[in-house]
Amino acid sequence: MKAEFNVDTDELISKITQEVRKAIKPLLGEMAVNDTIFTVETLAKYLHVSRQWIYERTHMKEIPYSKIGKFPRFRKSEIDKWLDSSKIPTMQPLSSSLKLGKRIERG
Repeated sequence: MKAEFNVDTDELISKITQEVRKAIKPLLGEMAVNDTIFTVETLAKYLHVSRQWIYERTHMKEIPYSKIGKFPRFRKSEIDKWLDSSKIPTMQPLSSSLKLGKRIERG
């Protein structure tokens, strides 16, 4: 028995793939999904900084990395944690507006 479809098979495969990804993503956990490995070049693009900046941070051991031979590699999940730990908290707005007035001098 042969099944025939009246739809574009590439489109059908793409839709099936998307649905399978949605279904297994919670099962894999965030770590497995976001476990991309960056090179210096790809990490520089990801962070929007220069390659030199990346090399300086690895030399000073300020950024988490591993070495494969002589090549530094960066795990996306660790970089994201590092970024989160570097967050600067936002300031809360003042509860009341400041009033500017004349300064009264006492003498």
